[in-house]
Amino acid sequence: MDEEVLKKSPPSQEKYGRAQFAIRLMVLVLFLAWVFVWVVAPTDTYKQIWLPQLKAKINSSYFGKQGATLLLFTVPILFIAVLGSIYLHIAKKYNYFKIERSKNGKKCEGVFIGKRPMLVRGPLGIVSGTELALLFMFIVLLVWSFSNYLNNSFAKISQKSAAEDGEKVWQKKLDKSALMLGKVGNICLAMLFFPVTRGSSLLPLVGLKSESCIKYHIWLGNMLMTIFTAHGLCYIIYWAVTNQLSKMLEWKKTGISNVAGELTLLIGLLMWLTTFPRIRRKAFELFFYTHHLYILFIVLFIFHVGISYACIMLPGFYLFLVDRYLRFLQSRQQARLVSARVLPCEAVELNFSKTHGLTYNPTSIVFINIPSISKLQWHPFTVTSNSNLEPEILSVVIKSEGAWSQKLYQMLSVPSAIDHLNVHVEGPYGPVSTDYLRHETLVMISGGSGITPFVSIIRELIYLNITLRYRTPKLTLICAFKNTSCLSMLDMILPCYGINGDISSLQLQIEAYITREEDHKQNNNSIPLQSIWFKPNQKDSPISTILGPNSWVWVGAIISSSFIIFIILIGMINHYYIFPVDHNTNKIFSYPLKSSINMLVICVSIAMGASAAVLWNKKQNVKEAKKVQNMEGSSPSVERELESLPNQILANATNVHYGGRPDLRRLLLELKGSNAGVLVSGPKEMRQEVAAVCSSNLAENLHFESFSFNW
Repeated sequence: MDEEVLKKSPPSQEKYGRAQFAIRLMVLVLFLAWVFVWVVAPTDTYKQIWLPQLKAKINSSYFGKQGATLLLFTVPILFIAVLGSIYLHIAKKYNYFKIERSKNGKKCEGVFIGKRPMLVRGPLGIVSGTELALLFMFIVLLVWSFSNYLNNSFAKISQKSAAEDGEKVWQKKLDKSALMLGKVGNICLAMLFFPVTRGSSLLPLVGLKSESCIKYHIWLGNMLMTIFTAHGLCYIIYWAVTNQLSKMLEWKKTGISNVAGELTLLIGLLMWLTTFPRIRRKAFELFFYTHHLYILFIVLFIFHVGISYACIMLPGFYLFLVDRYLRFLQSRQQARLVSARVLPCEAVELNFSKTHGLTYNPTSIVFINIPSISKLQWHPFTVTSNSNLEPEILSVVIKSEGAWSQKLYQMLSVPSAIDHLNVHVEGPYGPVSTDYLRHETLVMISGGSGITPFVSIIRELIYLNITLRYRTPKLTLICAFKNTSCLSMLDMILPCYGINGDISSLQLQIEAYITREEDHKQNNNSIPLQSIWFKPNQKDSPISTILGPNSWVWVGAIISSSFIIFIILIGMINHYYIFPVDHNTNKIFSYPLKSSINMLVICVSIAMGASAAVLWNKKQNVKEAKKVQNMEGSSPSVERELESLPNQILANATNVHYGGRPDLRRLLLELKGSNAGVLVSGPKEMRQEVAAVCSSNLAENLHFESFSFNW
């Protein structure tokens, strides 16, 4: 592509830039307003002045008592999610402008200092300055809320008021402390589902990826269960000392249901127990299946507190339900598996057919389910193919490490290999944009199968360098393998199709370390490489974007339309069914029945909005699938027929070292230049070692980024 053409900016670029700025400003204002509500919620000013005035205006025969809660806690976040979807649609459509600016001397707004590691080792893992600051502010919010709740409650307790209830002052304070612990725990629950909503616009809006946010979910889950456990124990102690243990069996028609709360706590403790590293690693399937009890946990929680109060945690769970239903619809389709390659290092490469409209960025993730191995298990893998270089193929490399992957390897490596395999795929999920071009040098450090995200990055840079003539950063790949057979993983760097160009301009240097062999063995007894071609099946279809190329617009439409449907339906039910019985007293109509109706309407509304959007886009996907079916005769082109020149250049760029691990500290500190990006993917110890070097005062030119796929 001619550089002069690249420098020209279309007239609409400035317009869309202003639109993005306006959206960012609106999102910031809404978010700050939402945070302000959480900050003032524990105060008497909010409870005695602001909230009653708002309820007087909002609560009606249509919305009941939950109207004010929906307006304050739910609407702002859902509106931010819709705005975020529009913003990401613009960013995706015009992302090449950012690439163009970065390659014409304007680096991408510099490197954000908040991403520099501050903590490397410890229970929190590798934590940046921004993450540490946000965690501190969240803990401050919890402490602020708890202290305000307690002060306001204790101020109303006296010897006289306690005696009127036949209790002592400390017993009354214990009762209030238990209640306030529950309220504080609800703050954690309100945030719990945001980090695990894979298709949400909120995470990429702030530059986060779903797999990197799992640690936030873990932090919130640990805080949530610690507070909820204290909440439950305080109530049990209170009931025991006041001779009211019979209250543990209460399930009131209106008000708090103690039985539902106790069951919620027991289910939460069971899920929490299986998340501890020792149990999760040794019995992953136990952790995996037990974690699906979250559905029962949420249902019982809503029964415990009632739907009106539960609306404070609704936005996170609502977005999670939208994402989960879309994932369910996509996972029902059987993906067309074109071929597989069995590598000598006990790994397999799966090549799927995909539609041309499906595009994704490097380090994207797909979740794969193979019913013949397990009907319930879904496992994440990094996409190694590039949607620009390989428009019809999506590839993943799966290392034989766990029970599931070992079964897959054994299934494909036997001489009488199968000629068809039923596979279901979710995704891909990945960053909306990448900023690797902002660095002068890129150093990628991997251990074992951790090389796979770097394969996708290198292929993207090959595309930019050869096809678009961009000047890419100097690349150094430092990879550690156990034995020589694992060097076959380096073959994945070159794409499935032959490369029409000279990759020598990529400035790629590979340093491979074989840690468990002293020297290369001439007699190679490893399993020879096998290629397997699968027969097409009428039920199979290419992997496609379930919402089409404008998926972010459709996500925003689903969120807004489904919530409007929910408001209309629940308003009609409240006005014509609940209000005539209850008259907004909240003392007559059954809480469990009202909660059940609301949960059902939420699910129906999301199903209606999402299903309509999916059906609207399905026609285009069917047309695209027919095009791929007509080209089935050319599917063997997936087989690697690599040109000798790129192969030779790759071999010449590779140095193999035997008998030890790389001296990462020395290699990193020797890096020259003012802006070097250091990407690491591999074992926990390797990531910690690299993070420690990058966070030291000796390496101010190093900018750290970790890829951890510990789902």
